[in-house]
Formats: sequence, structure tokens, C-alpha cells
Amino acid sequence: MKLRNIPQLKHLESNNFFLLAGPCAIESEEMALRIAEKVLKITDKLEIPFIFKGSFKKANRSRIDSFTGIGDEKALKILRKVSEAFKIPTVTDIHEVSDAEMAAEYVDVLQIPAFLVRQTDLVVAAANTGKVVNLKKGQFMSPESMKHAVTKVTDCNNEQVMITDRGTMFGYQDMIVDFRGIPTMREYAPTVLDVTHSLQQPNQSSGVTGGRPDMIETIARAGIVNNVDGLFIETHFDPANAKSDGANMLDLQYLEKLLSNLTAISKTVNSL
Repeated sequence: MKLRNIPQLKHLESNNFFLLAGPCAIESEEMALRIAEKVLKITDKLEIPFIFKGSFKKANRSRIDSFTGIGDEKALKILRKVSEAFKIPTVTDIHEVSDAEMAAEYVDVLQIPAFLVRQTDLVVAAANTGKVVNLKKGQFMSPESMKHAVTKVTDCNNEQVMITDRGTMFGYQDMIVDFRGIPTMREYAPTVLDVTHSLQQPNQSSGVTGGRPDMIETIARAGIVNNVDGLFIETHFDPANAKSDGANMLDLQYLEKLLSNLTAISKTVNSL
């Protein structure tokens, strides 16, 4: 794993890609522990460094009646329990300046959502916690422009930063991944490919985001071939009934086969 600037995660070093994975949102303690345990069993077997992902709240929703969370502190305490129970780092996204200090007490990585990555005060607040900062590339931004987002973090004397590409808007209701951007962004920081969010189909007339989970392996394979440092995959044991982003999440039962295939490809790429 190429976490050049992230000493907090140095213990995860590996020759394989690393994985940020988990549910879109924390729905309950039981579901979080169940998903984390299953993913960890798979990643330990395949020697893939694993960071558990779960949003403690969902602030960016199309409809006012959409699920936003079970309570900030309750969800953050669950993330801490996952970390302590399985001895793995955790990541969650923040949306307001006040979220940074609060979430930093519970998780190892603070994630800046794509829609908010140009919000200087938010990025600086995350950087000033001393935690690892994961910057989602805005759907509306070029790979080259992410250099400035990274600089906002490093100018706060925090070198612990990575970039995650989650696709670029294509028309009103689709996303595409421009793989030309990966080597560009890797010049600035370790770069992750968000496989599942890049397959979202936003702005549906129903107010509920759609997706193409059938294309997950296609996009993930292309990412590995193009030398991404890590992959981001949202997964759930019952996507159809997940409270958030079920349309583009990977069914947990398919994760081991997917990661086995990707590990084989990674070994081939690294041998060239």
C-alpha cells in the first residue's frame, strides 16, 4: 500500500491495494459490527489493508424525508466500537466545520464529501484535527484542481491526506470515471477509486438516487490496472433494504469473489 504521506496508517503497509469499505450509513450497532466482521475476515485472508467506512449522518439528501442517521453521537460511538472490537481504523464523512472536532474524537480518517471539497473552512477544520483527511474529488472538478484541495490540508501542517475519485457528472443523471485523472492525482497524494459512488445515477425524478451495481467489477478492475492506491466500496448484506444508497451498493455476499479477482489482477500489475 502506498500511503506515502499517512504515518497514522503506516501499520497497514502492504504490497496490495488498500480498501475503504462498509455501509453507506450507520443504521445500527448490529449491522455495523456484522459488516465489519465479514469484510475483515475477507481482507485478512487476501492480505488487503482495511479501513471500515460508515457515515454517522447523511446531510446531502434529495428529499426531506430521506434517512439521515440514527443520531450523531450514537453513530460515532458505534464507529469507535467497530475500531476497538476489530482493531481496524475507521473513516466517516463530515459536512460542517463543527463536525470535524466532534468526529475526530471517534474515527481515524475524516472524509470531505465531493460536493463540499471546495469549502475551505471545512477542509481546514478537518486538517487541523491532525487526523488523516480523505478528499473526495468534486463531480464538477478536474483532476488537476485537486492539487489545491490537497494544499489546503498540507498548508495546515498536516501531510496525512489522500484523494478519492468518485466519478464526474455526465449529463444530469449519470457519472463517468476518467481514468486519465488517476496518475495526475497520484502526483499530489495517494489516490483511491470510489467504485460504488462512481456508478450512481443521481437526480432521478423519484428523488432517490439510482445506480449500476452490475458494473462494480468492471470499474474496480480498471482502477487496479491503472494503479490506484486503494478502492472505496460501499457494501451491505441487504442492499435492497439499506436506508441509504442501496441502489449502487455491493451485496456483501459477492465481496470475497470480487476482491479475490482484484487481488490477482493487482499481483499481475505489480509484477510488470
